[in-house]
Amino acid sequence: MSFGHGQGGQGPSWGGPGSPDQDPYGSQQSRGSYGYQDPYEPPERDSYGTQTPDWAALADASAARGRRKRWLLVGGGVLATGAVAAIVATAVVSMNGGSGNGASGTENASGQLPTPGNDVPNQNADPVPSFPSAAPLPPADPKDFISSADKDKAPLSEDTLFPGKKLTMGDRVYLKAATTVTTNCAAATQGALGSVLASNSCDQVIRATYHKDGVAVTVGVAVFEREAQALKAKDQAQGGVASLSGSGVDTFCRAPSICRKTTNSYGRYVYFTVGGFTSGKNVAKSDEDVYAIGDDVAEFTFRQILGRGQAQASAAATEPVTQ
Repeated sequence: MSFGHGQGGQGPSWGGPGSPDQDPYGSQQSRGSYGYQDPYEPPERDSYGTQTPDWAALADASAARGRRKRWLLVGGGVLATGAVAAIVATAVVSMNGGSGNGASGTENASGQLPTPGNDVPNQNADPVPSFPSAAPLPPADPKDFISSADKDKAPLSEDTLFPGKKLTMGDRVYLKAATTVTTNCAAATQGALGSVLASNSCDQVIRATYHKDGVAVTVGVAVFEREAQALKAKDQAQGGVASLSGSGVDTFCRAPSICRKTTNSYGRYVYFTVGGFTSGKNVAKSDEDVYAIGDDVAEFTFRQILGRGQAQASAAATEPVTQ
């Protein structure tokens, strides 16, 4: 059998220079010839593969590598644990005010507890914000004080509702004529309004008349115990308040004269107006002066009622709290 051609039939050279088992200097000795064998390297095979691997040596080498890896892991864990413990110890010493002599924050250099006095560290050095025990109550609603007779205790009369001798609204000035108060609510009305006030338990009616240049208006304030009664009377209102003459104002706005009438309420008060000419002439929609005096007197009356609530709410807010 020929292992080549073109070269005289010469076969391959086994172990010549450059072969895997050939020493680069021409020596025929293998690595094992020096009597050294790496315990972690597999034994050298011979060139013909006739030597059987030492399986026991291979197993010992693998076990040795596993032990070395476990020791490395255990050693790394110990180092990491020691580093964490050192950090925690440093933080504790810092928080306790530790010093280089190893004494704790509450002991002096001799190992004794400090005596009470200035040497004891102040644990409350930083100011602690203080807060009120309860939030202040919101201001009272003025309407609450004029919606019920139980709270509406301020003095009430024709002088408190309609003070002075005249009424000024902007650049308009009206003179006050007669005033009156009656607990017979029906007597201060015209038409069906009397029965409406009586059926809703009206307490009293306060009236006042204002006039200017032959035009007059009477306002009547009907007072009830509760706001619910006032609202019901307002919704059922028919007829109107009776005009009030006197103090320079003759009788006006009586049948068959046609006059302007309004009805409004706030809290436990219902207020009505009737306005027209003192001459008895009928009121038309074009009579702006009649509408102006009626609106001004109605607005003033509303402000007076609202002012009662505001004054009483303000007084209640400044009263000392009783336990």
